[in-house]
Amino acid sequence: MVPFTDKELMIPVRDLIEKIRPSLALDGGDIRFITVKNSKVYVQLRGSCVDCDSSPNTIQYAVARQLKLNIHPDIEVINLPKGLEDEIENL
Repeated sequence: MVPFTDKELMIPVRDLIEKIRPSLALDGGDIRFITVKNSKVYVQLRGSCVDCDSSPNTIQYAVARQLKLNIHPDIEVINLPKGLEDEIENL
């Protein structure tokens, strides 16, 4: 269990995702931080990352790994498909 509130996680998660963005941009990709809900980090891969076969690896190894190492090991990262940004409450 993550010992932080969603509100407490927002800034450090956002800051860390901003640090990850340049490495994704090298391959024409991008990532958008959406929110933290119930200790789950919702992001959206963009650019060339959207249709890339390596997108699950990007989420697991580039994003989740860094969040787990730098913030808390129980953080979960969810890549939200485009168009579902307003549906987080229903997921």
